[in-house]
Amino acid sequence: MRSRRLRAIAVKELLQIWRDPRSLMVALLMPFTQMFLLGYGVTLDLQHIPICTFDREASQNSQALFKRFEASRYFAIARNVASYPALTAAIDRGDCKIAIVVPPDFSERLNDARIATVQAILDATDDNTANIALGYAQAVISGYSTDAVLDVMNRLGQELQQFQPMTVQSRVWFNEDLESRNFIVPGVVAAIMALVGAQLTSLTIAREWERGTMELLISTPVKPGEVMIGKLLPYLMLGWIDAAFCLACASLWFGVPFRGTIFTLFATTTLFLIVVLGIGYLLSVLIRSQIGASQIALLVTLLPTMLLSGYVFPIDQMPAVVQDITYLVYSRYYVAIVKAIFLKGSDIAALAVPTIFLLVYAVAVMTLAARAFRKSLD
Repeated sequence: MRSRRLRAIAVKELLQIWRDPRSLMVALLMPFTQMFLLGYGVTLDLQHIPICTFDREASQNSQALFKRFEASRYFAIARNVASYPALTAAIDRGDCKIAIVVPPDFSERLNDARIATVQAILDATDDNTANIALGYAQAVISGYSTDAVLDVMNRLGQELQQFQPMTVQSRVWFNEDLESRNFIVPGVVAAIMALVGAQLTSLTIAREWERGTMELLISTPVKPGEVMIGKLLPYLMLGWIDAAFCLACASLWFGVPFRGTIFTLFATTTLFLIVVLGIGYLLSVLIRSQIGASQIALLVTLLPTMLLSGYVFPIDQMPAVVQDITYLVYSRYYVAIVKAIFLKGSDIAALAVPTIFLLVYAVAVMTLAARAFRKSLD
């Protein structure tokens, strides 16, 4: 393997990228759009959930309860209705996700220190949102209930006796603000690296076949290994540029804490890039069509990264069979690495297990890719 041949192939591929607007768009524009679309569009935090109120009593106490909801950052009062049909119509139209109904004897029960009930009607077409909204609503009502009981006891001249044998003092590590963006944005880096790397390299050999330049390439003394490495080196450099952009965007724009080291991130990112670039190159060798290779690359990179890597959906909550399948998804290890580097500040030693899996994957993919390419027109 000679450096002169590698350099010649790499320069040729750089010129191909420069002259191909589609490749430039994938390499430079797609990371930008994906980072901002996924960074802002994918979130697990629910805020300003629209609610409807039906106050059947119209008292000071019921209005005080509604003000608690209005003061919470989790809710936003979208509509006040005056009847159950209007409430049903508002939920059917999607004006609100949850409706709070105050009964006509609400204040009487509160003043008599009896149990006062409040009805919550939820739109459960999205069960996850409904469950979270119900939990938030119960927390708001619980806070108001405690203050109301204390107020009644004070007016009656009684002391509220409370005995709590055990309390919990919580301390949140790594994601202190419990922001889902800090959990999601590092995973976006993996999605971008997987998609861009495989999409670009899936066009390399297929482009040679479609443009009729494969005969010229085969007639040169360049060896198959030199062809592979020379064609992948420019894309590896583009991957480093995209990784640097994603790091800067995640830290400076989205405010995700970066507690690890640049060396650890780029060392593991290089391993991951070798895997995805090798997959793209292998598909380009096996499928001699740019459209076909790029579509298969999209299927084997983006979908597993989005669904089975732990990027959005926790792996430990998946069925046991699916959990076993995720061990075959290379992006699972990189997503775990990136999140640990960003939020925990983990070093290479702490990330030894997923790094070794990535290394094994990289060696296997590059070996298959090297053996797949033959200097032959067959």
